[in-house]
Amino acid sequence: MQGQPMIIMGDDSQRVQDEDAQSHNINAARAVSDSVRSTLGPKGMDKMLVSSMGDVTVTNDGVTILTEMDINNPTAEMIVEVAETQEDEAGDGTTTAVAVAGELLKNAEGLLEQDIHPTAIIKGLQMASEQARAEIGELAEEIDADDTERVRKVAETSMTGKGAESNKEQLANLIVDAVQNVTVETETGENVVDLEYVNIETQTGQSVGDSTLLDGAVISKDPVHDNMPSEAEDASVLLLSEAVEVEEANVDSQVSLSDPNQLQQFLDQEDEQLKAKVEQIKETGADVVFCQKGIDDLAQHYLAKEGILAVRRAKKSDIEFLKEVLGANIVSDLDSARADNLGTGSVTRDEDAGLFYVEGEDSHGVTILLRGSTDHVVDELERGITDALEVVAQTVSDGRVLAGGGAIEVELASRLREYADSVSGREQLAVEAFADSLELVPRVLSENAGLDPIDTLVDLRSAHESGDEHAGLNVYDGEVEDTYEAGVVEPAHAKEQALSSATEAANLVLKIDDIISAGDLTTEGGDDAGGPGGAPGGMGGMGGMGGMGGMM
Repeated sequence: MQGQPMIIMGDDSQRVQDEDAQSHNINAARAVSDSVRSTLGPKGMDKMLVSSMGDVTVTNDGVTILTEMDINNPTAEMIVEVAETQEDEAGDGTTTAVAVAGELLKNAEGLLEQDIHPTAIIKGLQMASEQARAEIGELAEEIDADDTERVRKVAETSMTGKGAESNKEQLANLIVDAVQNVTVETETGENVVDLEYVNIETQTGQSVGDSTLLDGAVISKDPVHDNMPSEAEDASVLLLSEAVEVEEANVDSQVSLSDPNQLQQFLDQEDEQLKAKVEQIKETGADVVFCQKGIDDLAQHYLAKEGILAVRRAKKSDIEFLKEVLGANIVSDLDSARADNLGTGSVTRDEDAGLFYVEGEDSHGVTILLRGSTDHVVDELERGITDALEVVAQTVSDGRVLAGGGAIEVELASRLREYADSVSGREQLAVEAFADSLELVPRVLSENAGLDPIDTLVDLRSAHESGDEHAGLNVYDGEVEDTYEAGVVEPAHAKEQALSSATEAANLVLKIDDIISAGDLTTEGGDDAGGPGGAPGGMGGMGGMGGMGGMM
């Protein structure tokens, strides 16, 4: 056995080591990053995603694209997590975070080829990330939550380039009003925004310009009986999570009847049960009932006779939202229902739209009713509005904004290059690579707008060297301008989170020098897929990305 290798892995296992492993991982991460770059900015393009079930999604939202794609590569999934984290923490900036992560790895690969050890690169990137976040703190402009005009510009910037752009001014006003309605100032002077009290409802058949903000809830349901009233002013409203139906036995049972009279008695007994349930509702003083579950046909008849408006099978989320709007308690057992469980408000009906508008006396909740011509338009509009809501909420809570249009990235790159001069060792090269990576954002913005990225970057660098910290790209005319004054502003928190997530993901990928797989590392199969010893061939451009190639 002397001189022969010891085999400790199964026949189907594969192993990629050292430079091949690093190249394999970097290629996979960059493949994900490159897939969303063309969606960045006001001139970004959309992606059409077709699921295995044939469902079609048209969007340029980074996190939606990445989560819908059939990615089957563990390294690529790490980059997808960057987008998901960015979405959870900041609400927007997912494409920027993923694009920067891919560019960091691309530049790090160049350093690896110069025989710089991964640990030195990782340390340098981490130092640059911390310095960049510190510089953001200095560059950020403070704004007040009451500065409606500036906050509205934040919302408009977030929606630019998405399905909501054509009506962004009107929609931005709706978003700012919605956030202000659910903002509470604490004793310490901090603004707390609770977006749980902002509901979004969608409806097709009208234009985006017909979207509106309602002080209360919107319920897309019909009355359960034609003879019921459709509206109620100053109504007492019961929220019910129990079905108004005959109670069924918990076990299988059979009823043996010896004559027709017994059948009638049995039916009369069920009738009495339903009458009793309706009587319980009436005794609470309820004028309106929103029921999460079913309402028996006979119970509907009795409710209509009592003049009580009832809605059945309302969504659980709607019932919980109505609880906040009306100040009611959700009743799970009619036997325990009391008058003090009811909420008070007005219920009006839009017959054409098939909607109930519910407004409480002291509503702590608003609904943005989004309208659009088709389902695809409305879905993309909802994604854009959701992101803008998160961004505005972050801005109101944090109170800091930055100039957009690539201005902050170019300024940070300039400052990081100066900082690199003070860094000793090979980490200095990693700091400079980080600075180069940040300039990807203005480059891609110009590429997506059909401009020359080299000329754009030269002009931006020149403006910043002249002391214009807010110099960014106007993608519509290709000129460099003060984007802060032009109203192109982004929340500082989102930018900090994007740089932090991108750096941590890149460092995680760079730290891997050995991939041990229980099966084939590539999921494409075939002779061209490459083996573990040839990682660049193993990726096959998009090889090893699973079904991702089919999605794009």
